[in-house]
Amino acid sequence: MKNFLWGVATASYQIEGGVREGGRGASVWDAFCRIPGRVHGTDNGDVACDSFHRYAEDVKMLKLLGVDAYRFSIAWPRIQPTGRGPANPEGIAYYNALIDLLLANGITPFVTLYHWDLPLDLELAHDGWRNRELVDDFAAYARICFDAFGDRVRHWITFNEPWCTSVLGYGLGAFPPGRTDPDEPYRVGHHLLLAHAAAVRCFREGGYPGVIGITNNCDWREPLTDSPADRDAAERAVQFFYGWFTDPVVRGDYPELMRERLGDRLPRFTPEEQAGLKGSVDFLGLNHYSTLYASAEEPAGAGDIGPNGNGGMSDDQQVFLSVDPSWEQTDLQWNVVPWGFRKLLNWIARRYPGLPIYVTENGCAVAEPDAVTALDDEPRCRFLRSYTDALRAAVREDALDIRGYFCWSLMDNFEWAHGYTKRFGLLRVSPDQLERVPKRSFYVYQQLIKEAKND
Repeated sequence: MKNFLWGVATASYQIEGGVREGGRGASVWDAFCRIPGRVHGTDNGDVACDSFHRYAEDVKMLKLLGVDAYRFSIAWPRIQPTGRGPANPEGIAYYNALIDLLLANGITPFVTLYHWDLPLDLELAHDGWRNRELVDDFAAYARICFDAFGDRVRHWITFNEPWCTSVLGYGLGAFPPGRTDPDEPYRVGHHLLLAHAAAVRCFREGGYPGVIGITNNCDWREPLTDSPADRDAAERAVQFFYGWFTDPVVRGDYPELMRERLGDRLPRFTPEEQAGLKGSVDFLGLNHYSTLYASAEEPAGAGDIGPNGNGGMSDDQQVFLSVDPSWEQTDLQWNVVPWGFRKLLNWIARRYPGLPIYVTENGCAVAEPDAVTALDDEPRCRFLRSYTDALRAAVREDALDIRGYFCWSLMDNFEWAHGYTKRFGLLRVSPDQLERVPKRSFYVYQQLIKEAKND
């Protein structure tokens, strides 16, 4: 696999720490973690993996791993403490130092502008993403980043998983701001898409070199049977998942079946907005973790998980999700189904022809009750082998234009509402000691990269 980027990914709030240092303002996650019952053990990202101070150690481990690229996110409140106004020089200096060190070590920076850490002031004083004014705020923030780092960064992602911001934050209440409303996710998602388009317009009109895209998450939905009803249910589920935030940036509007099912609950773009959205990506990012069966009727027997699952807005989809009891599962009860990964990649390539794909996240949480078990993480090793095999088959046998793969994650970190209880990292980082210690999967991934480069 030549001209292919092998990398790892992280997110700012999950690893940086230093939340009250370097002029950084508060984010919605800083506040959400303080609300009793929202985050396991009232854990927070105050220190996290201390990458604000130890980024040089991170780059050293990246170099040892042998990756081509590092996907990290910029913390908006580190650049603009309140989300508005001039850039914070200390924040600019921090990311400049990280970017320069990556390049000095031959590692491509792959930068995400927004991985959920909205400046708290924009939420408290301006209603967060429910307020359309944030479209202009995000564009202004993006321009600051393009101006500061665009001479060296050639790969940009506007939003990481806007589905999660919309559904988990405003529909299910699991993420900030913790709201539960059946319609707000669609309005929030609408504003996120407009903010994406505004940032891309800044990027392209500014003549910055490189490419820009968006990362959307999606699990595969396999029809439970070959009946037309189940095939339609599976297609409906994937369009509500990946198509919701991808159709607009490629085709200029939401999937037609979403329009049919939601009616006026789904906001409408003006013709000018459609023109700004259409073609507003140079590539598509995919975060993928699991697979479920989909059916039009509630299935009988073991493995039924009802209409909810992890598909989001399930009442609007009317899709029942189920599992095969024989499937291996991760510590988050996500199913390990490599063939589902390959099928999803093919679905994306068919629906959005001509656009390259980057797998911007793929990984698994493994139960690691003690240090010995953590370092000998055989389930993660099997996961990496099977999923990268499926990826390589999609490239070599299905002839898909996939340009990169980023394992989630470089290191154990603050795993959002799960706190520090779920481990995804190739490096063991205990909250009390913070040393970067390679696990068995670190060396397995290192070897997989070497093998793939010799294909």
